[in-house]
Parts: sequence; structure tokens; C-alpha cells
Amino acid sequence: MMPFSAESHSALAAEELSQTESMDLPDKQEEACGVFGIYAPEEDVATITYFGLYALQHRGQESAGIATFDQTDDGSQFYLYKDMGLVSQVFNERTLAELPGSLAVGHTRYSTTGASRIINAQPAVVDSRLGKIALAHNGNLVNVDELRESLLAADVKLQTTTDSEMIAYAIAEEVNAGKDWIEAASIAFRRCEGAFSLAIATPDGVIATRDTHGIRPLVIGRMGDETANGMSRYVVASETCALDIIGATYVRSIEPGELVWLSEGGLTSYTWAPKQERKLCVFEMIYFARPDSVVNEESLYSYRLRLGQQLAVESPADVDLVLGVPDSGIPAAIGFSQAAEIPYGEGLIKNRYVGRTFIQPTQSMREAGIRMKLNPLKDVLQGKRIVIIDDSLVRGTTSYKIVRALREAGAKEVHMRISSPPVTHPCFYGIDTDNQDQLIAAQKSVEEIERKIGVDSLAYLSWEGMMKATQQEPNTFCSACFTGKYPIAIPEPMQQTKLRFESIRR
Repeated sequence: MMPFSAESHSALAAEELSQTESMDLPDKQEEACGVFGIYAPEEDVATITYFGLYALQHRGQESAGIATFDQTDDGSQFYLYKDMGLVSQVFNERTLAELPGSLAVGHTRYSTTGASRIINAQPAVVDSRLGKIALAHNGNLVNVDELRESLLAADVKLQTTTDSEMIAYAIAEEVNAGKDWIEAASIAFRRCEGAFSLAIATPDGVIATRDTHGIRPLVIGRMGDETANGMSRYVVASETCALDIIGATYVRSIEPGELVWLSEGGLTSYTWAPKQERKLCVFEMIYFARPDSVVNEESLYSYRLRLGQQLAVESPADVDLVLGVPDSGIPAAIGFSQAAEIPYGEGLIKNRYVGRTFIQPTQSMREAGIRMKLNPLKDVLQGKRIVIIDDSLVRGTTSYKIVRALREAGAKEVHMRISSPPVTHPCFYGIDTDNQDQLIAAQKSVEEIERKIGVDSLAYLSWEGMMKATQQEPNTFCSACFTGKYPIAIPEPMQQTKLRFESIRR
């Protein structure tokens, strides 16, 4: 079941969103998606997937979907439900009860290719000789034009505008040519260039994989003990926080170029491409992933704490109080406070129940300086010299509003420190990054940005400091949005849509 009757409403909402965001773009890079997969006979896989997606909601808030396969005496039955909105808005007890099965995949989406419309919501579903394929994708392909042309030449009828559907059709092509699931998927993955972490449901099991550089994360978890017949139950998810919410035990990350098959036989690992140097997106470490998710055997909270400590060493501030921009800037702010031995305080209160709204405030509300998401504490800020810590500064729009609100609340001085380097290049691997003409650090010097956002001083963490805080080899991360050094070659037509300026102003 799938409520395509919601299409007209969803398309209108997306159009309104585009209009409002063009006037007031958020000051953060936006993540692509969260994926989840499970093979667990005797379990309510739809409900488990729901909670897994609930934990991954931060990775995408536009749409959500779950697909299941149920083994019956009449063969395998396929079920699907997806719609626009948050996970908690899309699903309820009734819809989950109508998704029976022993395996499932789920997806929560932020669009980076393909419009924000229900037709592009995932899992993407296609037919094949062996049954339906339901694919959930985090990332972006860079050879999408080439892949599309080859599929169209083979008379494939594409239904959406996403690269995710193309991957599913590439698998179906190989299945229809006589290959089994593993061989077909391996061949299809070799046709794909770019970033992709995938959870794919088939009638016989769940396929999970990462691209050859592992740019986007994907982890394996195990649920409880073996079943009565000795079967282990496994899940895959974009982050470990999705394992925690369902009580699964973290096993390991899926390796770049590895294919994991979850089925009646348990977990089986295959290699579809020679392992290349890992290039995990460093922005996953800085901002995208939840602070309670584990990467490199520690929580990202610990890493972000070190970013703030390093920032205090590199760019100290003579102030009375350290603040963090809720919520993502808080760990770095605490680290800055610790290293600088300056008190940390809460000067901004976040309304955590504010989502996207298509209802515009009245003119009188706008004139009064409506603050839907962040509100300053005047008694904390009055007469204080403060430094505000944020994880990134992409466009400068939100930062300007925060600084203005802090000054209006009585702050004597407002300094800003950013716990990452200047974002100067767009991302082509699954992050919704603007063209360079909308990236403020690609257009203006630090002094010019200071004046634009109204701070007394501004400083960014150095690239070297960011990498030092990882406590890992720097070459194992993709940091192209800071350096312009892309680990996977970007075709010229794709570059032209985002890269407009050769010189970068620091």
C-alpha cells in the first residue's frame, strides 16, 4: 500500500518550501538520507524499522518509507508504505500492522537529487525476474548521466528523477539476465560511481553495501540471541544510534566495497570491488551524525569535544562566557570552555518542537523579531562579553540573526568561533550544498564575514586542527568541502552546476 493520493498536496508543500527557503536559507549543510535494514524472522520488522528510522530522523525530514517481504505458503508477498513528512507523521500502529514480514528496509529522506515529491520518496521499488527490489540509498552518484543513458538505451522506463531508482534498475537488469542476487548486485555496483550506502530488500534477503571509498556510513548490528532454530537476526543502519534504540548490539562498520547479505543463513560477506582508501565524510564527524553515534570506537560527542578544545588553543577569546548554538554546537562549546577555563553557560534556548511550517508569520510578528527556534536569555547575557561556538558557517544567514538576538538581549561583546574550517566547495556525494556563490567563505574574507554577521571577531578551526582531533590518519576522510580535493572525479557537466569560481578567498 502507498498513499499516492497525497501527491498533489505534497507537491504544493514542496513548492511552498522552496519559495520560503529561497528567502531564508538555513545556515547548515543538509544531509541526504538515513537507511535501515533488518532480517529477523519471528520479529515485528516493520515496527523495529520504524524505531530505527525514528533514531535517524536527523538525516532527513522530507519523507519516510518502509518496505517488507513476507514469506507465505503462496510465495513471497511484498508490502510498501511511504509518504511525505516525518517518520512519526507517516507511520502509525495501523500502517505498521499492514507491513508484515521477516525482512524490511526503511528510509528517511532529504532530497539532493530528485525533487521533494512523493514519487521520489524511498524505498525505490522495481520489478525483476526474481521478484521486487526495494532500495534505500544514502549518497549521490556522480556518473548519473551515463547510467541513465545506458538504462534508457535498454528500454528501462524510469519513473522518478532519483539516482537511487537507477541503481535498483541496474540490479534488475542483471537479475533478468540470469544472475542471482549477489552477482547481479555486485555487477550493478561496479557500474555506479560516487557515494552510496545501500539497504536493499529482496524476497530472499537484505543486501547492504558501501561504495569503494565508504564516504557515507553504514553499520551492522545483531539483535538478541539466536532464534529457536539457531538463526541470528541482523540489522544494518546509517548510524549506531539506530541500533541503540532497538536494543541491537553494534558489530562493526560495513567496509568500503563490501556486500553484506542478511538471510536465513545469517550474515554473509562478499567483496565486489578491491578495497580503496577509506574516505568517510568528515562532516559526518563534525555535524551530521548524532553525537551519541559511535565512529572509530568512540562517540562523536568525544570528537566534537576535542574540536572545541583545539579551537580554544588556536583561537582564544577574552570573554566572560562561552555559549554553544543548540544543539550541534554545544559539545564543541563545552570543549572550548574546558580548554580556555572560561565558564560555559546556556544563553540560547531552542524550541525543539519547531519543524518546517508553511504558515508565514504576520507582518507585526516579523517586525517584533519573531524567534521560532532560538530565544536568548537576557539575564544571562546582560553586560557580558560572550563567545558563541558553532560547528559550521555555510551561508551566514542564521549566524547573523543569532548575533543580532544576542546583542539585543544585552551582550556587551559577541565573538564567534567555528569548530570546522571555512566551507568553500560544494559536495557532490550526498550533501545538499549550494553553488560556490552561496557559500559565504568562498566569496568573502574572514574580516568581511565578521562585518556581515555583526560579530566583534570571528575565527575558524584549521583543517589541520580538525584532522588532529579525529586521532586518525587524515587521508582516511573526505574533506573536499574544505579543500576542493575530491576523492572521486566529478564529471565536468556536474561541476558546472556547482563550481563557478576558480579562486577561493580565505
